[in-house]
Amino acid sequence: MDDAAPQTTPLDAPGRSPRTDQAAQDAREGDGGSGVQHMKWWGWGREGVSFDHRDKPKLQPFVLEKVGVDLDTPGRPALDFDELPVPDSRAPEELLAALRTAAGDGHVHTGAMERVVHTYGKSLRDLLRLRAGDLPRTPDVVVYPGDEDAVRAVVDAVADAGAVLIPFGGGSSISGSLHPRADEQRPVVSLDLGRMNRVLEVDEHSRLARVQAGVLGPDLEDQLGARGWTMGHVPDSFTHSTLGGWIATRSSGAQSDKYGDIADLTRALRVVQPGRTVATRPVPSEATGPSVRDMLIGSEGRLGVITEAWVQVHRLPENRQILGYFYPSFEAGLAAMRDIAASDASTVLTRVSDANETAFSFATGKRSRGVSHLVSSGLKTVLKRRGWDLDAICLSFVGFEGGADAVKANQAIVKKIVKAHGGIVVGKGPGTLYDQKKFDTPYIRDYILDRGALADVSDTAASWSTLLPLYRHVREQADRAFARVGVKGWIMCHLSHSYHGGACLYFTFAFQQVSETPLVEYDVVKGAVQQAFVDAGGTLSHHHAVGTEHAQWLAEDISPAGRAMLGELFAAVDPQGQMNPGAIVD
Repeated sequence: MDDAAPQTTPLDAPGRSPRTDQAAQDAREGDGGSGVQHMKWWGWGREGVSFDHRDKPKLQPFVLEKVGVDLDTPGRPALDFDELPVPDSRAPEELLAALRTAAGDGHVHTGAMERVVHTYGKSLRDLLRLRAGDLPRTPDVVVYPGDEDAVRAVVDAVADAGAVLIPFGGGSSISGSLHPRADEQRPVVSLDLGRMNRVLEVDEHSRLARVQAGVLGPDLEDQLGARGWTMGHVPDSFTHSTLGGWIATRSSGAQSDKYGDIADLTRALRVVQPGRTVATRPVPSEATGPSVRDMLIGSEGRLGVITEAWVQVHRLPENRQILGYFYPSFEAGLAAMRDIAASDASTVLTRVSDANETAFSFATGKRSRGVSHLVSSGLKTVLKRRGWDLDAICLSFVGFEGGADAVKANQAIVKKIVKAHGGIVVGKGPGTLYDQKKFDTPYIRDYILDRGALADVSDTAASWSTLLPLYRHVREQADRAFARVGVKGWIMCHLSHSYHGGACLYFTFAFQQVSETPLVEYDVVKGAVQQAFVDAGGTLSHHHAVGTEHAQWLAEDISPAGRAMLGELFAAVDPQGQMNPGAIVD
């Protein structure tokens, strides 16, 4: 590819910090001088931002009833950073010297905080291991290149030294694709792309932008928005994930109904491998054999380091509205989503929660506002007259963007479909609140973890005809897993992305920790959910990638031969196993 060719802080409660004063000072000084700010080492988000339940009067009794955990109990103190058994760096001086030459003296770091921040992502497993001081292996050095030339020099230095390289974006991965193998004897280099964070150019005629891979979601949208454009990719991790991370994990965003997922949005890539650079062109389509671009999308660092991409962009919409709807059952909501996807309506997002998730949404409402105020006594009376079971109500959101006439016409089509499936429109209020709070869930996960509840998410995709049986099977298997562990568990679900032939189901589960081996309990429940996906005809993941977390189900999903093909591809490109070994296929 020719280089010349054409947020929001979601919560306001102050968060506790288990860091030492020195560690906090290191963070304030830019994480050891890198100039790249990271999430807190022990949880999700920035220091000083956390969740608090005290202004949500229904949440404490809800969690106590459903999961058996009392949110009014004080949170468990996390380890202070200086209590962590951080292994010493094993980086030989010859490698460090080569890396300093490649990236600059000030951009090569071996400090303990830097290496711990780059050891894990933010999955529940990652947080449990960190909080238990389980650090059998960390990167030996963290490098911050400033441009592609520096990346190329770093990659070649790692290859020459017989070391291992793990690319790092925002650190938001929940699939286990960032940590070194515990038994890795070679030096491990974490390559942080955070300094490569610019929109390099916008081709307005082609509606394409060339962007460096290390840019975080909010920074990307700010730079594009200043020129009147948007990429429209908004995953739940948006505030702390990067373009390169989205591409490397085959991400989807809440607005994929309109804008497409990252595989649709990415038109070309530049990827640095040892001794060479792969470059594809930003063309709308091609017939040039198996797609090299598609091989690189979702490769999780196994095929090289993504340095930049051409991505599709759209003009900022004139209007944006998200409307809320109620359905009498999840079955009715799924059927409506299917018919909306098959209709002439153009939507930016379609989402419907099952009864459990809807009940949780009601429980998170504040005293003076929130989704729960919609269920007034008057509305309850109306719904009862219609024969609705109020415990089965399902909340839905549908988003619309564009000119006023187009938005109005699309809303009319959707309203007719909703009515045909027994649903009702409940207005703009819930959608506005959803837009404001859609990035908060990981903070809630950390908050209840502090109080002894294990919570996580799993997502799948399946055809429309398979979706409902799959949903029921997952619920059944999760309940059986809770019983095996001996806990009161809770599982809830929403449809998050709609397609012509099917949709994504996104499950969240939670249960009380009952032993000193929480990962054993977690694996029983998580394993049951994942196995239920593939047994019922779904994929092991829709947008959370494979990593190491989901690798054991890969052959069941894509067949043993398909898994073997991937292993052969990785071995051909990286015969010494130096590029993020262990991810996807071990």
